[in-house]
Amino acid sequence: MNELPEFANLAVVLLALLVAGLFKPWLVLKHRPLQSPWLGAMVILPWVWWMQQLLPSGVALRAGGACLLVLMFGWPLAIWSLPVIAAGTTLIQALGLHFGANTAAAEAPVSLLALAQHWLDLAPIVVWTGIVPASLALLIGLAIRRWLPHHLFIYILGRGFLGTAVAISLTGVLGWLANRVPPTMNTEEWLLGHWLLGWGEAISTGMLTSIFVAFKPQWLLTYSDARYLPPPDRGSPKG
Repeated sequence: MNELPEFANLAVVLLALLVAGLFKPWLVLKHRPLQSPWLGAMVILPWVWWMQQLLPSGVALRAGGACLLVLMFGWPLAIWSLPVIAAGTTLIQALGLHFGANTAAAEAPVSLLALAQHWLDLAPIVVWTGIVPASLALLIGLAIRRWLPHHLFIYILGRGFLGTAVAISLTGVLGWLANRVPPTMNTEEWLLGHWLLGWGEAISTGMLTSIFVAFKPQWLLTYSDARYLPPPDRGSPKG
């Protein structure tokens, strides 16, 4: 079983962008309440992606926030946001904003070609930290919406918590099938790592989902009071 060639990752990115573009994801940002949280995510997540490069092991296990992006902005805009996050990660790396950076390296001019090459180098991360878990989260969410009752706690626990854990765990299985297990890990460590990573990201995603439902439901494109809250009690009819 051979690892997928690097150009295949770029092809997956382009295909996902094309499919997501059919749903006109930019229209979501016309909804004013989603503009500020989207901009905030585009500022925060590049740092989250970049800071994981500081891990000494260098293992390709990354928390990417893709499942939360799907809940907040829908799958099409989440997919289109991933290259933006990769571009922000590229700028952080290129500008030398990292701990222990060499002064001369940090002050060296950065060419557009080098930036483009670094962005292309992030294509596997965009696929396996973003597109794959986001797409799995979408499918899990559609299944929950189709077959489970429309209840507030099912949305929070099912889509925010369990859906995230399952999506990232399945990403590990697909990564194993694609022979992405690094030489420093065996299959059991790889799958266990994704299982633990999935539960870790599930806690943060589920917690933020519950907070948004309570205080900022307009920040969740996939949520609505009409769908997940019971109708108001109109009281018993008068005799």
